[in-house]
Amino acid sequence: MNKDDLFLFNDDAAEAEAEITAFGLTPWAVLVVDDDDSIHQITALVLKNFSFEQRPLQLLHATSARQAEQLIIQHDDIALAIIAVVMETQHAGLELVKTIRQQLKNRRMRLVLRTGQPGEAPEEHVIRDYDINDYKNKTEVTAIKLKTLLYAGLRSYRDICIIEHHRAGLEKIIGCTTSFLQCSSLREFASLILGQVAFLLGLEREQICCCAAINNAAYEGLMLDVIASNVVSNNTLPPEVLAKISQVQKDKVSYCGDDCFIGYFTTHKGNENFLYVSKGSRLEQTDHQLLSYFSHNIAIAYENIRLRELMRDSQRELSYILGEAIEKRSKETGSHVKRVANYSYLLAIKSGLAEYEAEVIKLASPLHDLGKIAIPDHILNKPGKHDEAEWAIMQQHAELGYQILQHSTNEILQMGAIIAQQHHEKWNGKGYPLGLSGHNIHIAGRITALADVFDALGSDRCYKKAWPLDDIIELIRRERGQHFDPTLADILLNNLDAFIAIRDAYPD
Repeated sequence: MNKDDLFLFNDDAAEAEAEITAFGLTPWAVLVVDDDDSIHQITALVLKNFSFEQRPLQLLHATSARQAEQLIIQHDDIALAIIAVVMETQHAGLELVKTIRQQLKNRRMRLVLRTGQPGEAPEEHVIRDYDINDYKNKTEVTAIKLKTLLYAGLRSYRDICIIEHHRAGLEKIIGCTTSFLQCSSLREFASLILGQVAFLLGLEREQICCCAAINNAAYEGLMLDVIASNVVSNNTLPPEVLAKISQVQKDKVSYCGDDCFIGYFTTHKGNENFLYVSKGSRLEQTDHQLLSYFSHNIAIAYENIRLRELMRDSQRELSYILGEAIEKRSKETGSHVKRVANYSYLLAIKSGLAEYEAEVIKLASPLHDLGKIAIPDHILNKPGKHDEAEWAIMQQHAELGYQILQHSTNEILQMGAIIAQQHHEKWNGKGYPLGLSGHNIHIAGRITALADVFDALGSDRCYKKAWPLDDIIELIRRERGQHFDPTLADILLNNLDAFIAIRDAYPD
């Protein structure tokens, strides 16, 4: 707010400005609108030393409705306006009220009409038809009543601002909660927490000290799992932060102080949850309230995401166990399915698929040979080349795997059905069982086809020895655009070190 606008009708403006500076707090902006200079002078004199909640006044003055409108547009923090009815026209004040509420859409500002000619604007009519908060006759506005009017108006404005702040905060919390629901891993969740706390307080991430931690109450003492932090060094919280969290853990209640906020919540599983937040300035009561609600959401979201990860881990293990069981039946190593799963995930990510889609393919790809469970042992484990009849039976495993999985409602098993059926299709349309070609083959089928062949060629089988790496690379180059999706083949060849690292991490 421009200090040149202060006390324009006060001879001692410098003294008034010094008083405002001495308070060190943002003043309440009050607008006086009247075409009578003496009204401005008297109002400034009466309210010279006025303060509310240790905050002084900052008076703005306008002598016409037009000038008042300009000041309101320039200053969006005016708490109260005292407006004369009669100025440049008989109803200038009434028209100004309409402009403020209807055109400028300002509902926070408290409006008080003041008139010296009650007959021009009958009180009942004005109160009923105009969105004002009080109506006064100039003759009844004594110094005491003027101050009473100010206290009531500023208190009302303060409460409206608090309500709006809470509403905006709750909207942010709802937005944060929605973001949490979209997280697919604790890593995503942890990264999101820091940004959302900063967003909630209207700060940059660098302006806050924040950590979210979980303590398993099943153990004695404080054993923290810090899931998100920008104050951690070598996975260790600063001693002063740890000491404060320890005290909260002992007290079993959140701490709300000027220096920091520590939220404390427990879940039905017995976990204790903490959110520590501090910033360079004092935390206000509204900050504490918003952070308290937010902490509760963190606790719930953490538990849900952790449960989701546990379920996904269980699904992964079941996929591996099932895939390994098939591989063992065909006298092959169970590490094959783990390597294929990780190759498939890497190909999916490098080809631009979303993390979630890549993870589903990773979990489903170990089921690619599930149909081999129905292939007779003498054919499945034949050391030599299959004859035409045997090869026809062997090829049935793709469709059999699809039939076993196709009726599941689980998205991983549904993806497994697609992979089982299509991982022997070829880019040029000469594969089996459907003879699909190009992009008509599901991306998961194309990915697993390449991952499976890359690993199978490099592994010993009952009918062959492992190929040298150079020979495998040469075959993939030769079959690029024939057997394999050319884009996927290029990804593998251009990132060969990453694929070899996976092979070395899961040896036979």
